[in-house]
Amino acid sequence: MTAADATTSGAVPVSGNCDGRFTQVREAFAANFAERGEVGAAVGVFVDGELVVDLVGGWADEGRTRPWRHDTLVDVYSVGKAFVALLLLQLVDEGLVGLDDPVASVWPEFAVAGKDRATVRDALCHRAGVPAIRERLTDDDLWDWATMAAALAATEPWWEPGTRHAYHTNTYGHLVGEPVRRLTGDLPGRRLRRVAEELGADVWCGLPAAEQARCAEVVWALGGPPPTVEFDAHSGDELMVLLSYFNPPGYSSLGVVNTPAWRSAQVPSTNTHATATGVARIYRALLEPGRLLSPGLLAEATSPQSTGWCPVLGEEVAFGLGFKPTSTRRPFGPHPSAFGHFGTGGAVGFADPGNGVAFGYVMNHVIPRWQSSRNRALIDALYRCL
Repeated sequence: MTAADATTSGAVPVSGNCDGRFTQVREAFAANFAERGEVGAAVGVFVDGELVVDLVGGWADEGRTRPWRHDTLVDVYSVGKAFVALLLLQLVDEGLVGLDDPVASVWPEFAVAGKDRATVRDALCHRAGVPAIRERLTDDDLWDWATMAAALAATEPWWEPGTRHAYHTNTYGHLVGEPVRRLTGDLPGRRLRRVAEELGADVWCGLPAAEQARCAEVVWALGGPPPTVEFDAHSGDELMVLLSYFNPPGYSSLGVVNTPAWRSAQVPSTNTHATATGVARIYRALLEPGRLLSPGLLAEATSPQSTGWCPVLGEEVAFGLGFKPTSTRRPFGPHPSAFGHFGTGGAVGFADPGNGVAFGYVMNHVIPRWQSSRNRALIDALYRCL
C-alpha cells in the first residue's frame, strides 16, 4: 500500500492511503469534490481482508474550517439499520429467539391491537405494520428510549402484520432494538459498541459526550427550517408516511441532527455515527464465515424476504432481514450475492462475497436520497479496478 500525500482538488484537501491498483477510486473521490458538490467525506475499502483504500477529504463543517480527518464521525442514517438488525440476528444464532417467533414473545406489550401475530422475521423485513407511531410525540420523547418503545408497542398496526411491507424508516431501530434490550438487558448502542470494539470499528449509536467533538456537521442540501406538517389533513398511507418521517418532529433528524441531544440519543435506524473504515470493518467481518453470523443465517438475512411496492420509498423493493440484497436499481456491485444498506444522503456500507469486497462511504452533505452520483462514482471506479 502506498501513502497518498495530502493534496487539493480546487481548495479541498484529500488525503489518506490508496493501493496503487485502486488509483481510479482516489480519482473518483477527488472528482466528487471538484465536480459533484461533495463537502466532506471518507471512503474505506477492504479486498480479501486487506485495507486497500482509506481516504478522507473536504470539510467537517459547513463553514469549511475543519478538515475531515480519519477519526471524523458522521451520522450515517440508515446504514445503521443493518447493524441493529445484526444484533438481533446474533441472538437468533444464539437460540434466544427464533425468526418466526412472535415479537411479543420477548416484548409482551407489543401484542396489542393484533400485533401479537407479528414475528421477528416480520420486524426485520419491514412487514410488522408499524412504520409510524400514531400517538403524537415530541423531541423530548425522542431522547427517551422507554417512551419511544412504549409508544411503538401501543400503536395500532397500519396493516395486518405479515401481509405487506413498508419501509420502517425511523421506527425500525426501536422495533428491532427493543427485543435486543429485552433479551440482553442492554440498549442496542451498548451492544453495538461491544461488536465494534472487537473489530476495531469506529461505529457508535448513542455517542458519549467525550466523542462528540469528532463529529462532522451534517449539511442538508435543502436548507431551511424543518417543515410544518398538518397531520390532520391526511389519512391512510399518506398519514402513515408523514408520521413515519415527522413524529416525533426530529425523528428523521431534521432540526436536531447537529445537537448533542441527537448525537447522544439512541435512534438506531437513523443516528448511528461512524467512520467509513468503521463501516467497512463490520462488513469485512461479515465476509468471514461464522465470525459475526452463522453462514446459513447470513445467507437467509441477505436474500429477499419480502418483495413488492413500498409506499414509503415509492417503488418496488426487496427487503432482506435488515440487509438490502443488491438490485438493478441500487446495485452494490456486479455480484448477485452482494448485500448492505444505503443511508440518506448516499452513505453506504456493503459486502460483496463474490469479489471479497467490504466497502464503506460516509459524507456530510445530505441530498435526501440513497443513491447519488458520488457513491456510484466510487463503486463503479472500484469495480473497474478489480
